Amino acid sequence: MTLTRPELETDYTLGRSALAHFREHGFVKLKNVLSPETIAEFEPEITGKVIELNTQQLPLEERDTYGKAFLQVTNLWQDSERVLEFVSSPRLARIAAQLLGVQSVRLYHDQALYKESGGGVTPWHADQYYWPFATDRCVTVWIPLQETPMEMGPLSFAAGSHTFEYGRDLPISDESERVLQETLAEQNFPEVSEPYQLGEVSYHLGWTFHHAPPNTTDIPRRVMTVIYVDASMEITTPVNDNQVADLAAWMPGNQPGDTISSPLNPILY
Repeated sequence: MTLTRPELETDYTLGRSALAHFREHGFVKLKNVLSPETIAEFEPEITGKVIELNTQQLPLEERDTYGKAFLQVTNLWQDSERVLEFVSSPRLARIAAQLLGVQSVRLYHDQALYKESGGGVTPWHADQYYWPFATDRCVTVWIPLQETPMEMGPLSFAAGSHTFEYGRDLPISDESERVLQETLAEQNFPEVSEPYQLGEVSYHLGWTFHHAPPNTTDIPRRVMTVIYVDASMEITTPVNDNQVADLAAWMPGNQPGDTISSPLNPILY
């Protein structure tokens, strides 16, 4: 019998101020969502799968900016019953549904994002550039698997930028970092850049611009993410090659105009 399954299934009390913050700023950070014991139970399995499934073999200095930002391994839940238990958490999914103001959410996919020691900046971007969705009712939970000081490269947000349409056509790149750094500052979207305590997580909308500084510590920044979408989300015609790839990879069998419903997108809450 696992010790932490009850926590992953129990409700987290989301206050009015957190809901209001999310609506106004496009993101919210929440303390004590997971206990240190829960994280300690699942982190070794997630990290083990990242090491096993990682396909990035180039040394850091030979990679491009995107490659230097993090090791990225997706849909770990398909390779591990333990990760499936974590990703399927009703506790985490219910928070997503409450923040989005929808009755039910599906899994889009999961992503482990491990910023190695010496890993570079994650350039400014909005996730939904990659996703062929008809509305903005999609959200990512960002779960550090250790305490994350500024030196380790925690996620930073441009508060309120989910309403800003300029730059939504930019993939993660040196250009997106340069253009959005300048434009978001000009538009007075404050950058919120803070460390994460152990057990603290953040949720951000698909159109909220965010980035992360380098990891200057001697240990990896280990982060697990889960992306949730409104269970009745309609798929739109892809507008770039990345969306074409996402439709094929994460929603196999679905077509533009469908409600997301592939076997890879179970209802989680």
